[in-house]
Amino acid sequence: MKKIAFCLSLILTAFTGNAFADNSMINQSLSNMGLKAESISPSGIAGVSSVLTQHGTIYLSNDGHYMFQGPLYDISSKIPKQIVNKSLVEKLEALKGQMIIYKAPKEKYVVTVFTDITCGYCRKLHENMKEYNDEGITVRYLAFPRHGLEHQSAKDMQSIWCSAKANKALDAAFKGDKISPIESCKKDIAKHYELGLQFGINGTPAIVLKDGTLISGFLPPKDLAKALAQHGE
Repeated sequence: MKKIAFCLSLILTAFTGNAFADNSMINQSLSNMGLKAESISPSGIAGVSSVLTQHGTIYLSNDGHYMFQGPLYDISSKIPKQIVNKSLVEKLEALKGQMIIYKAPKEKYVVTVFTDITCGYCRKLHENMKEYNDEGITVRYLAFPRHGLEHQSAKDMQSIWCSAKANKALDAAFKGDKISPIESCKKDIAKHYELGLQFGINGTPAIVLKDGTLISGFLPPKDLAKALAQHGE
């Protein structure tokens, strides 16, 4: 444990010395790796920037020399909180008009779930929708075809999201009913999928909290409500 703390101290010390650099070195390093930044913002660690790319969030020292990737947590309080790139949360909210929403009558919490109609635990989550809503949890769905956009499930989900009665179409799909094909509409699940990849999602269901914190996998209604309360949502 001491060895890990010592290594982290050395890394953070190295980053701190570059706190006043501009973004030019970061952009140069990204270019060298064949990447392009959608946004660059302070990470919360001195001398380190949070960079949103098409492949997700990475962290770069401001001199462009050091990079790391993975979840970053603020552990200054009793409950660690994941630090999420604000641009990701903004992109998520921009897709609100494309979400299939199951609103709680007495709403306390709002979560966004990346789902796949071929996923067993996604089906289990959906079967418990009334219980989630009874706990005050509004569930907003985005599509994440885990087999890729060329898979039949992606085409089926595009049809569901394009349906005039999308909630009923999704309910029927999770029950195993046949999906009526709809060629296209203004909703585009490719955007859902790309955003999911930027969040680092590699499986479903993936539950995104209001601040962008990601919970991977299924949680029963009462457990999710407890997690949301502890998180301070």
